[in-house]
Amino acid sequence: MEALLLTFGEAFDDVETYSGNRPSAAYLERLLSSDSFIAIAALQDSEVVGGIAAYELIKFEQERSEIYIYDLAVAATHRRQGIATALIQEVKKIAKVRGAYVIYVQADIDDEPAIALYTKLGVREEVLHFDIAVENGNGTA
Repeated sequence: MEALLLTFGEAFDDVETYSGNRPSAAYLERLLSSDSFIAIAALQDSEVVGGIAAYELIKFEQERSEIYIYDLAVAATHRRQGIATALIQEVKKIAKVRGAYVIYVQADIDDEPAIALYTKLGVREEVLHFDIAVENGNGTA
């Protein structure tokens, strides 16, 4: 997980978020053993060159779930080699086993490579995303 966090930080040009206040080993162990978290790392010669972090959301309106891809990144030197697509294909296998009916992901409006990848793999929906701060939490309120 440490190497995956570093890969995300470098790929998103946001090392501070992914490395500045890293979770403890106990926290990561609890997260990785949870039924709702999915983490997959792409390795080349035992080096993490990409990865995906996703969450399974259990639905209430029907007996099914959906998978939310929270982070997906590939190191700059390994892009355009099908790694991101392969990572999503692995999540699709997990989603099928878990009975999920959909996988969804959001992309920043100006992230053209991500938009191209997700357009190739799925159907685009126009939605708005809102961050609601939590008082006394780790947010900004």
